Amino acid sequence: MVSEKKEPGIWEGFKAFLMRGNVVDLAVAVVIGAAFTNIVNSVVKGVINPLVGAFGTKDLDHYHSCLKSPCEMNAAGEVSKGIPIMWGTVLSAVLSFVITAAVVYFLMVLPMAKYLARVAAKRAEREGTKEVMEVSELEVLKEIRDELVAQRGSRDSGPREE
Repeated sequence: MVSEKKEPGIWEGFKAFLMRGNVVDLAVAVVIGAAFTNIVNSVVKGVINPLVGAFGTKDLDHYHSCLKSPCEMNAAGEVSKGIPIMWGTVLSAVLSFVITAAVVYFLMVLPMAKYLARVAAKRAEREGTKEVMEVSELEVLKEIRDELVAQRGSRDSGPREE
């Protein structure tokens, strides 16, 4: 009787895929990234846009240029005539990106790089100490060997009693 090797089913394969650590880490990163995006967008819309608007008359989302005149907007902010180029919206998105990149770099990437550098330095220091200890242990063992050879040699060269 030949035993047949049962291949894992679809459910077992899916379960193994989900239980891998990197899949769970990726899911957590996506959720935190979405929450972080909301915070950054709120900062841009609630702080940056009004500050920029203080130099003009509106927040960034309302700045535009007209490609085909006349550009007219209705009360809801939708274009009713013309072709506007909404450069304020693009500038707002660029500011959101720059703020997000700065926060990620200064609050996550830079501290993690410094931490990993410290860990690597400590590891290298430990490796160096271990190597020095191994060399010094080797030297001690050589000295013990030489001393034993010298003692054996002095015992062998002395007068023999019969």
